[in-house]
Amino acid sequence: MSPLDRKLFRDLWRMKTQSLAISLVIAVGAMLMVMMNGLHNSLEQTRQAYYERYRLADIFAPVSRAPEHKLKDIAAIEGVAAIEGRVFGGALIDVEGQAVPVRAQALSLPDFSIPRLNDIHLTDGRRIDPRKPDEIILLEGYAKAHELSPGDNLTATMNGARRTFQIVGLAQSPEFLYASAPGELVPDDARFAVIWMSEQALAAAFDLDGAFNQALIGLERTASTAAVLLAVDRILKPYGSTGAYGLEDQFSNRFVTEEISGLKVSGQSIPPIFMAVAAFLLYIVISRMIQSERMQIGLLKAFGYNSFEIGSHYFKLVLIIAAGGALFGCAMGILAGQALAGYYQLYYKFPFLIFQIHPAAFITAVLVSVLSASTGGLLVLRNVFALTPAVAMRPPAPADYSATANIISALKRFLDQPSRMVIRSVLRQPVRSLAATMGIAAGMGLSVAQTTVMGSFVQMVDLNFSLADRSDATVTFIEPFGDKTLLELGRMDGVNDVEPFRSVSAILRNDRYSHRGGVNGLVENPVLNRAMDQDMNPITIRKDGITLSRPLAKKLHISAGDFVTVDVREGTLPVFRIPVAAISDPLLGAPAYLEMNKLNLAMHEPGRVSGAYLKIDTAKADKIYTRLKNMPAIAGVSLKEDSRRAFQKLLDEGAGATRYIMALIAGIITFGIVYNTARIAFAERSHDLASLRVIGFTKSEAAFVLLGELALITVVALPVGTFIGVGLADMIARGFSTDLYSVPAMITPSAIGSGALAVIIASAISGWLVKRDVDQLELVAALKSRE
Repeated sequence: MSPLDRKLFRDLWRMKTQSLAISLVIAVGAMLMVMMNGLHNSLEQTRQAYYERYRLADIFAPVSRAPEHKLKDIAAIEGVAAIEGRVFGGALIDVEGQAVPVRAQALSLPDFSIPRLNDIHLTDGRRIDPRKPDEIILLEGYAKAHELSPGDNLTATMNGARRTFQIVGLAQSPEFLYASAPGELVPDDARFAVIWMSEQALAAAFDLDGAFNQALIGLERTASTAAVLLAVDRILKPYGSTGAYGLEDQFSNRFVTEEISGLKVSGQSIPPIFMAVAAFLLYIVISRMIQSERMQIGLLKAFGYNSFEIGSHYFKLVLIIAAGGALFGCAMGILAGQALAGYYQLYYKFPFLIFQIHPAAFITAVLVSVLSASTGGLLVLRNVFALTPAVAMRPPAPADYSATANIISALKRFLDQPSRMVIRSVLRQPVRSLAATMGIAAGMGLSVAQTTVMGSFVQMVDLNFSLADRSDATVTFIEPFGDKTLLELGRMDGVNDVEPFRSVSAILRNDRYSHRGGVNGLVENPVLNRAMDQDMNPITIRKDGITLSRPLAKKLHISAGDFVTVDVREGTLPVFRIPVAAISDPLLGAPAYLEMNKLNLAMHEPGRVSGAYLKIDTAKADKIYTRLKNMPAIAGVSLKEDSRRAFQKLLDEGAGATRYIMALIAGIITFGIVYNTARIAFAERSHDLASLRVIGFTKSEAAFVLLGELALITVVALPVGTFIGVGLADMIARGFSTDLYSVPAMITPSAIGSGALAVIIASAISGWLVKRDVDQLELVAALKSRE
């Protein structure tokens, strides 16, 4: 082993705590990169395999009622590989001891064959016997939430008729990876069910003998989806088609796709932040190490070592720290990815999981870690090549401190000697102080950003379900009814207030850009359910045009004053153009608002409502819900408190739970930065501290000189970290936001306070650890260190 290699290992051991801290920062970045890549690949491949294995349709075509022979016409369309007609409809399930019925979707299965498309994964029990019309298969998530199993009975109201069914099996389906009731954004296993029945039995229940009301279509690989959609709509238009749509617009698939896309974006944007912090730390450590070893470098050059050999020695130090952190991070990324992938399997109802990390992720993680760290190291190694033996073996020229002389003199009357030494040290080395300040501020910024995003999720839920939604329940009708239905609701004993709404399924188009969603028709001055923006101000419901959310407007590439085409996919399928009256930043979701009467007028259906928000007397709630359950016009009843709990569960246990992991990582990084700053300062000042002790300073006074500098830098870093945190919070919130919902970055004093507290605690712990080293400082060794 060469002398330089022996020196390398001695240096690593001497600065082991700093090396470990930097390696952990690099490890975090590598771990996130590998973990997110693994999750992205796992979810993408599992979803694709699940869809292919159970033959999920590429196109869904709902109709009112179409004869079965029309399936042959659809099968003849160029590019169609498979076709399946089925019956589907809504149902309300009676739950023992619960007044509010549970919404369900009933789907048919072929009587004497396996479905060609949209097959189910049977997890328990058996398939249906078509000779027994009361047998059903139940969605596993709902069954587990209500502790149901094969052999149990289930009572439901279907097309106005109350029936009792026998559960013979439990199943999962690729069609319901993300299962939520129609019209609701958040899944809740306890409040939404899927029932699979014999095709003959379900057709009889909905008066569809010899007909279907949904066509499932599988495409050839080379087929044009747009061309097939047009052909299908043309064939089914006479039968009440509401417009065929592709898999990309299927509700469950859209949410899963958004999650997978979010993981990919996060994997590309978040790890570089940690890599940049690691490069910054290495730059500081190596630059100060070279400054402290000037004489050693001069001696090595005097003994014949050239600049390249000495530079390689320090570069090896950087590589060992970076590579060690990257390899450890890769290993941790595998473990973390497997743990979270298993969680996603439970949350998104995958029956199996294909966990696989692409080898390129490991290579990328190691290369990015090494390159980012090397960048910081190479910037410093230029100084090694510039040093000649004669210059290096001389102490550096004394710095010019005359600029700070007046400031220090002015402070004499206010500060004691140790305090002036602290101020002098900070002012006389502004670059070093600025670097330390920015490092601590970066750590605080990460903490503030993660705390802000966490708080934004919680605050968004609280505001939406307290300030915006003042109702107690939402009633949805099976189809739009006249406003006389509102009078019937208002006359119910215990109903204090009724507020109607009109929801219309539609495709919003602007030139070649489109969005399949809907238009929310509200009364001009809503009271029970108000549209609110992120500043908690009511969004004006306009009659002169539609109000679009900012994410939706961005997707459509449209601005206020432009016209948007609304292609309604229900009723008589009207198409109308309407001006965009305003762009809003809604509290939740990505909606489009229009005054209800204006919407009905555009649809040529005056006085129609899709449902109503109710304010009720809680003492009479059970009687109200029981009566609503028995009304044939009611498609579902949703309680605000149930929706709130489901949303909170999504944030705490769903994909939003990753923010807690990021917050923990941000806290670790904050401590690593602060501790490194303190350790570097101690390494630089050990000679000075030993000198102070020799001339009579106590241990506490010597420690104060060092820790006072750390405290001053920390205090200055707090406001800087706040500004950094605000910017990072906005960036992270945008990363969490999708076309389906937006997450505002709500900066609060508590978020800033939490980030500042994290830095202060990290500084206190780091200061305590460094003070122990100051107290144990060997004076003779420290004073001889420069000779």
